[in-house]
Amino acid sequence: MSYPSPRYLADQGEVSATFRTAATDPELRIGQRSRVSLLSTGATTDGLYGLYRWDLLPADPEPTPAKEGHYHRTFSESFFILDGSVALYDGDTWREATAGDYLFVPPGGVHSFANTTGAAASMLVLFAPGAPREPYFEELAAIRAEGRQLTPEEWDELYARHDQYRA
Repeated sequence: MSYPSPRYLADQGEVSATFRTAATDPELRIGQRSRVSLLSTGATTDGLYGLYRWDLLPADPEPTPAKEGHYHRTFSESFFILDGSVALYDGDTWREATAGDYLFVPPGGVHSFANTTGAAASMLVLFAPGAPREPYFEELAAIRAEGRQLTPEEWDELYARHDQYRA
């Protein structure tokens, strides 16, 4: 394996970093249980990756997740648990992951996550390359906020527009 082709060709470096404080409010609220901070998006990284902080708020535990997950055709997804416990599905096994645990899912890999403990938890979610995931999560937030119930066909159409497929 070698380094990729250069993306920056100037003779000198430039001041171009971005900084985000921990006090920045999450951009997305998905239902009563999830707050999502868009740390880096595919748009802000020129398509290199997307990085979100996903905070799962304390609530009544979800029932044990179904053995169904989903997959993506165009990007990988990684999960790194910062705090608490998150159930991660690797396509074969659900396991309670805790701080420091990590799951990498290549394109086509079946996966899912859930908060089954009811306690607060936090994780980083990394998409590579930087797929435009924000519209998908914005639609989910709107569906939950409006109390809409989608038919299976409507879910499939939403998923297909956002490179998400039922396993």
